[in-house]
Amino acid sequence: MKKILVPTDFSNNSRHALHVAATIAQKAGAKIELLHTNTVMAYAPPLPEYAIFDQPDMAQYYEMAADELFNLKRDVVENPAFKDISIETRIEEGFLYNTLRRIAEEDKVDLIVMGTKGASGATEFFVGSNTEKVIRTSCCPILAVPENSGEFDVKEVLMATTLRPDQSIAFDALAKWQELFPFKVKVLYLNNPAGFDTNDQIEKAAIDFAAKSWLKNISTFVSGNTFNEESSILQFAGEHKIGMIAMATHQRKGLSHLLFGSLTEDTVNHSNIPVLCIPVK
Repeated sequence: MKKILVPTDFSNNSRHALHVAATIAQKAGAKIELLHTNTVMAYAPPLPEYAIFDQPDMAQYYEMAADELFNLKRDVVENPAFKDISIETRIEEGFLYNTLRRIAEEDKVDLIVMGTKGASGATEFFVGSNTEKVIRTSCCPILAVPENSGEFDVKEVLMATTLRPDQSIAFDALAKWQELFPFKVKVLYLNNPAGFDTNDQIEKAAIDFAAKSWLKNISTFVSGNTFNEESSILQFAGEHKIGMIAMATHQRKGLSHLLFGSLTEDTVNHSNIPVLCIPVK
């Protein structure tokens, strides 16, 4: 892991995400790219006759944003725990998820760390959250960090998986994280999509995935909840004092997303611990 991208809107939520990113960067020897996206301009009318007279002074806005980025960077680098971290700051214009994807591709970003407040009810169904849209479009893994998730000191990780062949990408990614944080992994198999006949077959498949990716210290569990996978994941995490959930995401879009949804996005929206979302490509 060489570069971590952290979007910020200067809220306490995004400040917490930056602290988590700094913890990871210190372990990995990675650089942090701290980004503020001016979404006001993305919604500005294209024609001058429709100009919004109450639109804020952009020069003042950018001066404020630059000051805030400077203060955020200073707070991190002046912390003795993060003294060796390199932080770059930048300001862009546009929709957040498009901007993050573009920068992640251009700068070969290895991880996006972003705060999330989740979404629920009608907002979740019709609009979703910024984090959801980033998960759906990102070219690299995303760590979604809830505002009140506390210090990032992971001892136990829950890998929620279907154990289908494409899940090897998630196992590989988690093995790299385990080199930085020597956590134990609880593999939770969901609803038997791979069609195993016995729990022994499930355990053998999980062990094979782990062995091929060099993922260590795993134990296997089978979800008994066939109706609500998200609830099963979150309940398991709470009962076993999990510090981070890891999941592969197929990044469904359009009609496919409308019809089938995304278990990963649903879990992020309702989790009170960080969720590592790993795109399956």
